[in-house]
Amino acid sequence: MIHAVDVVQVTTPHEDQLLLTVVASAGDTALAAEVLELRAMTEQLRRALASRAVIDQARGMVMALTPCSSAKAWDLLVDVSQHCNVKLRDVAAALVATVKGEALPEQLQRELRRALRRAHAADRR
Repeated sequence: MIHAVDVVQVTTPHEDQLLLTVVASAGDTALAAEVLELRAMTEQLRRALASRAVIDQARGMVMALTPCSSAKAWDLLVDVSQHCNVKLRDVAAALVATVKGEALPEQLQRELRRALRRAHAADRR
């Protein structure tokens, strides 16, 4: 089973400010700004990778439970996310947590059932 990676911030805001000050005093503000931008981008990518693993696990669960394609499972999870106004990664994490015996929140259960009905109705057309 794939586990989400703990997201560790590369530097603290204080360390970023210190770096910016040191590099700026050396006369290269553009370099400091680029370093901070790259660090922020790296942090966003780490979060995205961690979220992606959980989303892929949930997609696999949906594929196994409904039998459907990967694309259909993705659409179903997105549908639930949008109708519940809950981030996709949070919907996926809640679904994956059911494997450990945690209950799927009632709102997500209800919307998952509705999304499955809509998907099956669309397949019959």
